[in-house]
Amino acid sequence: MELIHPIFKWLHIIAGVLWIGLLYFFNWVNGHFVATLDAETKKKVVPELMPRTLYFFRWGAAWTWFTGLVLLLVIFYHGGLTFDDGADWEVSAFVMIGVTFLGVFIYDFIYKSGLASNVRLVTILSFVLVGVVVYLMKEWAGFSYRSFNIHLGALFGTNMAFNVWFRIWPAQQEIITAIKNGEAPNGDLVALAGLRSKHNTYMSVPLMWTMINQHTTALSGGNFGVTASTNWLVLMIVVALGWHIVFQLYKKSAKVQGF
Repeated sequence: MELIHPIFKWLHIIAGVLWIGLLYFFNWVNGHFVATLDAETKKKVVPELMPRTLYFFRWGAAWTWFTGLVLLLVIFYHGGLTFDDGADWEVSAFVMIGVTFLGVFIYDFIYKSGLASNVRLVTILSFVLVGVVVYLMKEWAGFSYRSFNIHLGALFGTNMAFNVWFRIWPAQQEIITAIKNGEAPNGDLVALAGLRSKHNTYMSVPLMWTMINQHTTALSGGNFGVTASTNWLVLMIVVALGWHIVFQLYKKSAKVQGF
């Protein structure tokens, strides 16, 4: 058990760097680059470039999710770091773990509904729902500071891996095939793949904060005006700040030009 922790953390980091690095490449570099290509060049470049990058992208996602799950089991569930003092494995804890890994279907439903057309409204709704989940993890399920951080990370990571395998990759297969055949890709598929890739980019930055929860315990209460009852708000501030950072990076990426 002692070796599982470092080995799987090492593998988790390798897979995560591969996955998230390609995610940022797609969103902040490749999209703008491909937009400069004419139809004939796209027909040559896209069918050669995208299957290669998407191979490492989707398998990086799968291995990041799997190794993260192993670490959650070893460090938190087996290691006894899941709960604050006085809390234990009650129904509430199992419910919130269920939300962590099944909440992806609520997310998918919301963004397939008409709400998704109102970006501001659905963003506010998403933020509120995240806040409700984090609050319930802490106050109802009794999760510790580190635990509600990592469980939100697991929720985001599950959403992201789902997007890769069940929304982005299937759509990209059809998009690449159409471009290879000199046809216009289905606009709905292009929009779907682009939107879910953008969602993954926004979720990735707060997710990385939750992964370093061991190093942010100074914010768990007793320092900087944060108390044990308000430490969940720190995570919500990080989520909002992370989303803003991503928003600014999207703006910057649109301004970066080639030679």
